[in-house]
Amino acid sequence: MKKLIYTFSLFLMLGLYAQAQIPNGYYDGTAGLYGEELKSVLHDIIDDHDEPSYSDLRDYILPASDEDPQNPDNVILLYTGRSQAKNTFGGGVNEWNREHVWAKSHGDFGNDPPCGTDAHMIRPTDVSVNADRGNKDFDEGGQQHSEAPGCYYTEYTWEPRDEVKGDVARMILYMDVRYEGDNGELDLTAVDWVNTSPAPEHGRLSTLLEWHEQDPPDDFEINRNNVVYSYQENRNPFIDHPEFVDNIWGSTASISNPENIIDAGIFPNPVENIMYVRVDGEEGKLLLEIYSTSGKLMVEESINARGISKVNCDQLSSGLYLVRLFNEHRGDSYVSKITKK
Repeated sequence: MKKLIYTFSLFLMLGLYAQAQIPNGYYDGTAGLYGEELKSVLHDIIDDHDEPSYSDLRDYILPASDEDPQNPDNVILLYTGRSQAKNTFGGGVNEWNREHVWAKSHGDFGNDPPCGTDAHMIRPTDVSVNADRGNKDFDEGGQQHSEAPGCYYTEYTWEPRDEVKGDVARMILYMDVRYEGDNGELDLTAVDWVNTSPAPEHGRLSTLLEWHEQDPPDDFEINRNNVVYSYQENRNPFIDHPEFVDNIWGSTASISNPENIIDAGIFPNPVENIMYVRVDGEEGKLLLEIYSTSGKLMVEESINARGISKVNCDQLSSGLYLVRLFNEHRGDSYVSKITKK
């Protein structure tokens, strides 16, 4: 009898979940904030969520959050897009299981809460596709997967199908903001390189930012956010407010040629009056140029090709700019967008 009552209550709640809205005042305090300041406030909002168990994901949450809108007996698998019967969970061929989109080896948190059971980044996937994705970082390129058309992979990277590229990006960025190292938790960071395991990092940030722009939240993802909120009492802010991504990281973290400058980064982004440029290259000098969106050269100076350089940006007005690093001897270049507050 208790089981019947619980089942009826669950179905009643699921009917309400689809109608859930962002609670009034949920994002109070975020207006006008950028960069680390916005990230800190969002962390405080979504921190300390109710922690489901790993079995709760299998038994209740994923069957509700990833339910096929056309067939309530099925779930939609993340990478294949296949509609699969909910009762085919398991470890066999063509069954489905739980995929940690932020691969659990990236921080070594296993299936333990809070990271290992956070439903905002755990999705149903085909068993063998899940195994082939493994702990790969996200980036574009490679060979197409035989069971998941539109997904490509290399030794260290995985590219999901176009329809869920933005979903994947917003899950990784959510994890970066949710887990900041307080209360004994891990400090997870989205970075602009790959082959990051076992560090508590996930890449490639610049690719994820592009995917976020290319594939905005759709009805399925919005409804999923509502359902997970009903269990965990926290939300993915980048689904509710996609503009938060640009307000924290800019439209792209970096667009670089890996055969030229090995690694470079600009922070903070958005910038105020001072910008820092980190370069891991050969000893020497680089030419730094900052252009307006109309192509006007606004800043030109020489910086070190290794280490961190400080650049004064107080002469720039608020807006979007293009930063270019150039090695005049070798022809190497690096380009990144920045936002000036």
